[in-house]
Amino acid sequence: MRRFFIVVVAFMLAVPAVFAGKYAGVQMPDQISVSGKTLLLNGMGVRKKYWIKVYVAGLYLEHRTSNADQAVNANEVKRVVMHFLTNKATKSKMDNGWEEGFKDNVGSQVAALQPRINVFKSFFGDMHDGDIVDITIVPGEGTTVAINGQKKGTIKGDDFGHALLKLWLGPEPPSSKMKAGMLGRYR
Repeated sequence: MRRFFIVVVAFMLAVPAVFAGKYAGVQMPDQISVSGKTLLLNGMGVRKKYWIKVYVAGLYLEHRTSNADQAVNANEVKRVVMHFLTNKATKSKMDNGWEEGFKDNVGSQVAALQPRINVFKSFFGDMHDGDIVDITIVPGEGTTVAINGQKKGTIKGDDFGHALLKLWLGPEPPSSKMKAGMLGRYR
């Protein structure tokens, strides 16, 4: 009987490690493997526009941190996973959101980044409920976007990856609650 109890307790402790992240009905694994690295779910947040939940974003890092600058600037593999929750995220709205996010969070760098921002925006069309976007940042290689498992392209330059992360973790994120969630402050 004691052995059975130990097995049950061990199983119960193991289950949260496999499915550690759940937010707004979206479940994300606690860790993933990317480019030969193990990335840990740092945190999750929801992007809302007015009363509409647009997507849940999960931030994966090699080393968890609640410090935005450290998350953005660490020379390590990172991934943002976006699970869309609406059919209202049209290409036009997405493009406007990306432009506004870069303008608000990287300021004077926007002009130098604009050609790559345009390429990045070209990867996206209308997004639908259930769509999943993986944005993977690999130092020295660039920022790769995949939508529903299909690779759309890679943008070169570590500066672009850092600037992109600032859209969620910079001074003007979509919401302070979303930023805090991605930084694991609600874990």
